[in-house]
Amino acid sequence: MTNSIQIGHLLSAGTTGFVAGCSVSQLETPAFGALVRAPLDKDYSVYGLIYDIHIDDDGLVRQLVTAGNISPEVMHDNRERRIVPVEMSVLAVGYEQGGKISHLLPPRPPLSLDVITLCSDSEVARFTSAGKFGYFRHILQAKDIPIGEVLAAHLQQARQANQKAKNEKWFESAAQELITLLRDDYPTLMSVLGALGEVV
Repeated sequence: MTNSIQIGHLLSAGTTGFVAGCSVSQLETPAFGALVRAPLDKDYSVYGLIYDIHIDDDGLVRQLVTAGNISPEVMHDNRERRIVPVEMSVLAVGYEQGGKISHLLPPRPPLSLDVITLCSDSEVARFTSAGKFGYFRHILQAKDIPIGEVLAAHLQQARQANQKAKNEKWFESAAQELITLLRDDYPTLMSVLGALGEVV
Protein backbone atom coordinates (compact mmCIF):
# COMPACT_ATOMS: atom_id res chain seq x y z
CA MET A 1 0.00 0.00 0.00
CA THR A 2 2.20 2.82 -1.21
CA ASN A 3 1.64 6.57 -1.25
CA SER A 4 -0.57 6.51 1.88
CA ILE A 5 -0.33 9.68 3.95
CA GLN A 6 -0.58 9.44 7.73
CA ILE A 7 -3.28 11.85 8.89
CA GLY A 8 -3.72 11.02 12.56
CA HIS A 9 -4.16 8.47 15.32
CA LEU A 10 -7.22 6.70 16.62
CA LEU A 11 -8.97 8.22 19.63
CA SER A 12 -11.96 5.88 19.98
CA ALA A 13 -13.59 3.13 17.92
CA GLY A 14 -16.51 0.79 17.54
CA THR A 15 -17.66 -1.72 14.96
CA THR A 16 -19.49 0.87 12.85
CA GLY A 17 -16.93 3.66 12.97
CA PHE A 18 -14.17 5.47 14.76
CA VAL A 19 -12.82 8.89 15.70
CA ALA A 20 -9.28 9.91 14.80
CA GLY A 21 -7.34 12.92 15.97
CA CYS A 22 -4.64 15.01 14.36
CA SER A 23 -2.84 18.25 15.02
CA VAL A 24 -3.98 21.47 13.37
CA SER A 25 -0.83 21.40 11.21
CA GLN A 26 -2.07 18.13 9.62
CA LEU A 27 -5.54 19.50 8.82
CA GLU A 28 -4.79 20.29 5.17
CA THR A 29 -4.60 16.60 4.25
CA PRO A 30 -7.88 14.97 5.42
CA ALA A 31 -11.08 16.06 3.71
CA PHE A 32 -14.79 15.48 4.19
CA GLY A 33 -15.87 12.32 2.33
CA ALA A 34 -12.31 10.99 1.92
CA LEU A 35 -11.58 7.27 2.15
CA VAL A 36 -9.16 6.44 4.98
CA ARG A 37 -7.54 3.25 6.19
CA ALA A 38 -6.44 1.98 9.59
CA PRO A 39 -3.78 -0.70 8.96
CA LEU A 40 -3.92 -2.91 12.06
CA ASP A 41 -1.37 -5.53 11.07
CA LYS A 42 0.33 -6.71 7.89
CA ASP A 43 -2.79 -8.39 6.48
CA TYR A 44 -5.72 -6.61 8.15
CA SER A 45 -6.96 -3.03 7.57
CA VAL A 46 -10.22 -1.22 8.28
CA TYR A 47 -11.57 1.30 5.73
CA GLY A 48 -13.83 4.24 6.46
CA LEU A 49 -15.21 7.53 5.13
CA ILE A 50 -14.69 10.82 6.94
CA TYR A 51 -18.17 12.28 7.58
CA ASP A 52 -17.33 15.02 10.07
CA ILE A 53 -14.29 17.10 11.00
CA HIS A 54 -14.57 19.20 14.10
CA ILE A 55 -12.35 21.31 16.32
CA ASP A 56 -13.37 21.53 19.95
CA ASP A 57 -12.56 24.65 21.89
CA ASP A 58 -10.35 24.83 24.93
CA GLY A 59 -10.02 27.35 27.77
CA LEU A 60 -7.25 29.32 26.08
CA VAL A 61 -9.21 29.82 22.85
CA ARG A 62 -12.20 31.10 24.84
CA GLN A 63 -9.95 33.61 26.63
CA LEU A 64 -8.32 34.73 23.38
CA VAL A 65 -11.67 35.27 21.66
CA THR A 66 -12.92 37.51 24.47
CA ALA A 67 -9.63 39.44 24.60
CA GLY A 68 -10.34 41.27 21.35
CA ASN A 69 -7.46 41.95 18.97
CA ILE A 70 -5.55 38.71 18.46
CA SER A 71 -2.10 39.19 17.01
CA PRO A 72 -0.98 36.97 14.11
CA GLU A 73 1.83 35.63 16.34
CA VAL A 74 -0.62 34.50 19.05
CA MET A 75 -2.92 32.94 16.44
CA HIS A 76 -0.02 31.10 14.80
CA ASP A 77 1.29 29.92 18.18
CA ASN A 78 -2.14 28.62 19.19
CA ARG A 79 -2.54 26.71 15.92
CA GLU A 80 0.97 25.22 15.99
CA ARG A 81 1.03 24.26 19.66
CA ARG A 82 -2.64 23.46 20.21
CA ILE A 83 -3.11 20.60 22.67
CA VAL A 84 -6.73 19.77 21.77
CA PRO A 85 -6.69 17.72 18.53
CA VAL A 86 -8.75 18.17 15.39
CA GLU A 87 -11.20 15.24 15.44
CA MET A 88 -12.40 13.30 12.40
CA SER A 89 -15.45 11.06 12.67
CA VAL A 90 -15.19 8.08 10.33
CA LEU A 91 -17.90 5.66 9.17
CA ALA A 92 -16.60 2.09 8.75
CA VAL A 93 -17.35 0.85 5.22
CA GLY A 94 -15.26 -2.30 4.90
CA TYR A 95 -12.01 -4.06 5.59
CA GLU A 96 -9.20 -5.98 3.95
CA GLN A 97 -7.90 -9.26 5.30
CA GLY A 98 -5.39 -11.56 3.68
CA GLY A 99 -5.37 -9.43 0.52
CA LYS A 100 -9.17 -9.64 0.04
CA ILE A 101 -11.37 -6.55 0.33
CA SER A 102 -14.83 -6.96 1.87
CA HIS A 103 -17.58 -4.34 2.04
CA LEU A 104 -18.88 -5.78 5.32
CA LEU A 105 -18.37 -4.25 8.76
CA PRO A 106 -14.92 -5.12 10.12
CA PRO A 107 -14.65 -8.10 12.47
CA ARG A 108 -12.77 -5.95 14.98
CA PRO A 109 -12.22 -2.19 15.22
CA PRO A 110 -8.89 -0.39 15.30
CA LEU A 111 -7.31 0.24 18.71
CA SER A 112 -6.45 3.51 20.44
CA LEU A 113 -3.48 5.31 18.89
CA ASP A 114 -3.50 3.14 15.75
CA VAL A 115 -2.31 5.14 12.73
CA ILE A 116 -4.95 6.42 10.28
CA THR A 117 -3.85 7.00 6.69
CA LEU A 118 -5.47 8.76 3.77
CA CYS A 119 -5.98 6.30 0.91
CA SER A 120 -4.06 6.95 -2.30
CA ASP A 121 -5.87 7.05 -5.64
CA SER A 122 -4.87 3.46 -6.35
CA GLU A 123 -6.22 2.33 -2.96
CA VAL A 124 -9.49 4.22 -3.54
CA ALA A 125 -9.91 2.60 -6.97
CA ARG A 126 -9.09 -0.84 -5.56
CA PHE A 127 -11.54 -0.55 -2.64
CA THR A 128 -14.42 1.00 -4.58
CA SER A 129 -14.21 -1.41 -7.51
CA ALA A 130 -14.11 -4.52 -5.29
CA GLY A 131 -17.49 -6.26 -5.19
CA LYS A 132 -20.75 -4.63 -6.19
CA PHE A 133 -20.93 -1.37 -4.21
CA GLY A 134 -21.80 -3.24 -1.01
CA TYR A 135 -20.32 -0.45 1.09
CA PHE A 136 -23.09 1.94 -0.08
CA ARG A 137 -25.50 0.31 2.37
CA HIS A 138 -23.35 1.39 5.34
CA ILE A 139 -23.58 5.00 4.16
CA LEU A 140 -27.31 4.87 3.37
CA GLN A 141 -28.17 3.25 6.72
CA ALA A 142 -26.02 5.57 8.82
CA LYS A 143 -27.85 7.79 11.29
CA ASP A 144 -27.08 11.45 11.90
CA ILE A 145 -24.74 11.97 8.96
CA PRO A 146 -25.36 14.13 5.88
CA ILE A 147 -25.81 11.17 3.52
CA GLY A 148 -26.14 13.14 0.28
CA GLU A 149 -23.12 15.32 1.00
CA VAL A 150 -20.93 12.40 2.11
CA LEU A 151 -21.83 10.41 -1.00
CA ALA A 152 -21.21 13.37 -3.30
CA ALA A 153 -17.78 14.09 -1.79
CA HIS A 154 -16.83 10.42 -1.82
CA LEU A 155 -18.05 9.79 -5.37
CA GLN A 156 -16.13 12.80 -6.63
CA GLN A 157 -12.91 11.39 -5.14
CA ALA A 158 -13.68 7.83 -6.26
CA ARG A 159 -14.57 8.93 -9.80
CA GLN A 160 -11.19 10.64 -10.25
CA ALA A 161 -9.36 7.64 -8.79
CA ASN A 162 -11.20 5.18 -11.04
CA GLN A 163 -10.60 7.34 -14.12
CA LYS A 164 -6.88 7.24 -13.36
CA ALA A 165 -7.18 3.45 -13.07
CA LYS A 166 -8.87 3.37 -16.52
CA ASN A 167 -12.15 2.21 -14.99
CA GLU A 168 -14.21 4.73 -16.99
CA LYS A 169 -17.65 3.19 -16.33
CA TRP A 170 -17.30 3.14 -12.54
CA PHE A 171 -19.19 6.39 -11.85
CA GLU A 172 -22.08 5.53 -14.13
CA SER A 173 -22.42 2.11 -12.46
CA ALA A 174 -22.21 3.69 -8.99
CA ALA A 175 -24.95 6.23 -9.78
CA GLN A 176 -27.18 3.49 -11.19
CA GLU A 177 -26.67 1.37 -8.07
CA LEU A 178 -27.61 4.29 -5.82
CA ILE A 179 -30.80 4.91 -7.82
CA THR A 180 -31.69 1.22 -7.47
CA LEU A 181 -30.99 1.17 -3.72
CA LEU A 182 -33.02 4.34 -3.12
CA ARG A 183 -35.94 3.66 -5.46
CA ASP A 184 -38.30 3.28 -2.45
CA ASP A 185 -36.88 6.25 -0.53
CA TYR A 186 -37.71 9.27 -2.69
CA PRO A 187 -36.60 12.02 -0.22
CA THR A 188 -33.14 10.47 0.25
CA LEU A 189 -32.85 9.80 -3.49
CA MET A 190 -33.57 13.47 -4.26
CA SER A 191 -31.07 14.57 -1.61
CA VAL A 192 -28.36 12.31 -3.06
CA LEU A 193 -29.08 13.27 -6.67
CA GLY A 194 -29.13 16.96 -5.72
CA ALA A 195 -25.72 16.67 -4.05
CA LEU A 196 -24.35 14.62 -6.96
CA GLY A 197 -25.55 17.31 -9.36
CA GLU A 198 -23.06 19.67 -7.73
CA VAL A 199 -20.07 17.46 -8.53
CA VAL A 200 -20.91 16.00 -11.95
